[in-house]
Amino acid sequence: MASPDGTREEALEVEIAEYLGEHGWLYSPNGDGYDAERAIWPEDVFWWLSETQPDEYAKVVRVGTGAEHADREALLSTLVTRLDTPMSSGGGTLNVLRRKFSHTRGATAHFRICQFKPATTLNKTVTEQYEKVRLRVARQVYFSPKRGDKRSIDLVFFVNGLPVATCELKSFFKQQWRTAVTQYRKDRDPAGQPLLGFGTRALVHFAVDDDQVHMTTKLAGEKTYFLPFNRGHDDTGAAGNPANPSGPATSYLWEEVLQRDNFLSVLGSQMFLKADVDEDPATGKIKRSTALMFPRYHQWRAVKKLVDTLGDEGPGRRYLIEHSAGSGKTNTIAWTAHRLARLHDKSNEKVFDKVIIVSDRRVLDAQLQQAVEQVDDTGGSVAVIDSAAVRRSGGSKS
Repeated sequence: MASPDGTREEALEVEIAEYLGEHGWLYSPNGDGYDAERAIWPEDVFWWLSETQPDEYAKVVRVGTGAEHADREALLSTLVTRLDTPMSSGGGTLNVLRRKFSHTRGATAHFRICQFKPATTLNKTVTEQYEKVRLRVARQVYFSPKRGDKRSIDLVFFVNGLPVATCELKSFFKQQWRTAVTQYRKDRDPAGQPLLGFGTRALVHFAVDDDQVHMTTKLAGEKTYFLPFNRGHDDTGAAGNPANPSGPATSYLWEEVLQRDNFLSVLGSQMFLKADVDEDPATGKIKRSTALMFPRYHQWRAVKKLVDTLGDEGPGRRYLIEHSAGSGKTNTIAWTAHRLARLHDKSNEKVFDKVIIVSDRRVLDAQLQQAVEQVDDTGGSVAVIDSAAVRRSGGSKS
């Protein structure tokens, strides 16, 4: 007989999956369609490519012939190789979702694995492709390719067959999210587990109970660092989440953040690879580090509220975003600037011609460029105007 904790945990798992299944996601009660060796959902990959890019697909997959299976396997191998390539070298899930990849088998085909929401509705084909993006949530996914390893993850989330997030659920007693964090640290070692590799498959991992949500973008055993992904209390400023009279206090995760348009927007424009270079003052040695940035809830909410408001009201008003020290102001500025630069109204007219950021924070220049350049394929979106640039243009600094 299942313990009360296990019973409630399963009920929460079903509640989340069924809710998403009724709101734009496909719901798989198990991971039967999951390929643990490749850490993808092949059926969804093939469906997306053949449905949205049939001409390219026909170049490399001889549908209806004896060669079809081998052609499909070759296509998956190319995709997996690109996914397995480090993010810093142009691979990984984010790059594959945002950029085209090429595959050659006789002919060469160029595929886009995802279509994010276009800024306007003028291009009917692009709009239709966005509406076809296949989101899937699967329960109890046996993630390990190792024989005899029957460990499963409570929920895995996919976009067109690529895993983008995982979730471990705990319930019944308060603070059980800590147990989920411990589970990720002690029992989710990414070594030899394709699904859990840093940036090469699932991009974010959530530890969830009825009361709180915590997240990480990098599993590293005992060194795994989780950040809170909570709403906070608007009235008192306290941490955690306010009570929800109609369900778990954490329901905003699946009702708001994982809502189809919202979640795809995060993947398309609010994640980036942050590179840092630090010098040890004692030894002079250079230490390089990378971190995959996923917005915390307050950052996501601030950007969304401002963009939605300006889309409805247009320019000409003033708004204040309040962030406490160390809460990620620079990233919020970067994400907001990028979204506003692409913002169009309901008549498909651009709301802003230019977005100008005035800041006394030198770190903003490099970090802003890192963030925006990774989510915008047009290039030249960010121009830094400092004293050197002014002198080069023939102006003067006063």
